[in-house]
Amino acid sequence: MQSLKTLLNERFGFAAFRPYQEAVCRAVADGRDVLLVMPTGAGKSLCYQLPGLARGGTTLVVSPLIALMEDQVAKLKSQGLAAERIHSGRDRLSSREVCRQYLLGKLDFLFIAPERLKVPGFPEMLSKRELSLIAVDEAHCISNWGHDFRTEYRMLGQRLPAFRPTPVIAMTATATPLVQDDIARQLALQEEERFIHGFRRTNIGVEVVEASVGERARIVKEALSLRVRRPAIVYTPTRKEAESLAEELASVDTTAAYHAGLSASDREAVQKRFLAGEIAITVATIAFGMGIDKADIRTVIHTALPGSVEAYYQEIGRAGRDGKPSRAILLHSFFDRRTHNFFLDRDYPDPAVIEKLYKALSNEWETRAAIFKKVSKDPHLGDDEVFDRVLQKLCVHRGAESDFDRGEEGDFEERIRRGRAEWKAPYVAQRDHKRSELDLVARFAESHGCRMVALVRHFGDQEDSGEPCGICDACAPNKCYVRKFRLATPEEQVAMAEIVGALVERPNYAVGRLYRDVFEGSVIDRDRFEDLLGALVRARIVELENDEFEKDGVTIRFERASLGAEAAKAGTSLSSVEIPLTDKRSEKKRSRRGSRPVRTTEGARVEKGARAVPPWLKRRAKSAGAKK
Repeated sequence: MQSLKTLLNERFGFAAFRPYQEAVCRAVADGRDVLLVMPTGAGKSLCYQLPGLARGGTTLVVSPLIALMEDQVAKLKSQGLAAERIHSGRDRLSSREVCRQYLLGKLDFLFIAPERLKVPGFPEMLSKRELSLIAVDEAHCISNWGHDFRTEYRMLGQRLPAFRPTPVIAMTATATPLVQDDIARQLALQEEERFIHGFRRTNIGVEVVEASVGERARIVKEALSLRVRRPAIVYTPTRKEAESLAEELASVDTTAAYHAGLSASDREAVQKRFLAGEIAITVATIAFGMGIDKADIRTVIHTALPGSVEAYYQEIGRAGRDGKPSRAILLHSFFDRRTHNFFLDRDYPDPAVIEKLYKALSNEWETRAAIFKKVSKDPHLGDDEVFDRVLQKLCVHRGAESDFDRGEEGDFEERIRRGRAEWKAPYVAQRDHKRSELDLVARFAESHGCRMVALVRHFGDQEDSGEPCGICDACAPNKCYVRKFRLATPEEQVAMAEIVGALVERPNYAVGRLYRDVFEGSVIDRDRFEDLLGALVRARIVELENDEFEKDGVTIRFERASLGAEAAKAGTSLSSVEIPLTDKRSEKKRSRRGSRPVRTTEGARVEKGARAVPPWLKRRAKSAGAKK
């Protein structure tokens, strides 16, 4: 092996490693299996490219997207390295030539999609030479618990043993501890070293705004109105919204829509123009972003709740790779859950529907067409797309086995037969996990503390300081682009004083219990209480900590409140504490709810404007009277 530092300088043009890179490169160069979880833009690619070059021979890179492969290959070639790729976008003659170069030992790097390993004869071709390293990029795709799960990635664990003892490095920017364990298990990593760090992005300020669907286009235009806030990526939940919002933003700057409904050539054109600076704003579905290495993206906006915290973190990580101040804005409302639930029910069908297909399978091999014919009259399985989706779930969870064989006309065709009967439990667990991901991202949007600290903790970064970032909407309300605040009214100051008083009496209060004990039966409803509690958290008068417990096999997550570092301020004045403004529709909804008569814990009616005496205060007065 050549010296890593010498190669770093001579072949890649870097004078020194970025933080954490050197330890990873040394472990991989020494031939150890490695699991690397490092945020987008932190330099993961070097962690397989440098040691792969140092080990000599060919490094096989499994990559999920054509755009990602093309970008990586182009960069390696520009550095004088022999890199090639095989994917569906290349013609057969070009792919054959790449295989020939590989067999002659002329390639430093060979990029393939995971589907390529299913092609009959291709794994055998690779096995004719010993690979120096196998790099699995976007490794979270292999896990049932990952936010971007792909069936083809799940099958990697069955195919990699043929290339052992070649070392494996699995890389991703988004993997919780649960996903990390699953990646290691599925790839059968051997005594792997794990490097999980660097999740804090010190230059990205996260801002979360509750907004109705009708207000979001206006908010996005306002956020991107200043030139310094562009280039920008705006993520929308549907293709239709991407198209309509792109039209509206055309009055701000050069704008284009990007989604899976466009042709491959149109998508490629949008991506190239955005990277070249010809387009200032790309309005896209989540189909856009993987492999986008544009250093000067200033703003990333989500116009609806993302599907998971992992997906959200990966997408905002495309901002500010040049290290300059950048912003991530998340717009959300309860309505967003409906959209996600629709897609979840579509992508993860009811287990009873999957059971129907399982029973229709035979223990003998059958073609896909023959199986579809058997179930085509079923109202749930008669649709071709639904059938494919259900069959995919069965294959992933081993309820079905698939293989390829030559058909009558000489072409390879897929054959399927019944698999193991124990497919249902892991499938239901995966389905439930996807739903829990929605709960977690909703909790993130509705949380009150430092946004970056919440993200760092989600990924289990053990080396992070835990200090507030100082630039998000919770840490620095005055730096917000679109979220507005106002000073607390005298009535709100009284209510906040009651919260502080309850925490003096009872530290480590569960937030739900805190509301019930102090405000239940008063005109302060739960939404208003959350606003007041969040204001105290931003002022560092109150701190929140996540907690959970198990009940009937279900994990119940909640928050605990305690006094914060600036709690002494509450003893003098709360007049400087700021309350967030919500959009007009939310304010009207809250005012209607607050104007209805409610009942106190004693059953007496309380009209709007009245204040019930909080139970904790009654208990303290009662206790004081007893002592006298």
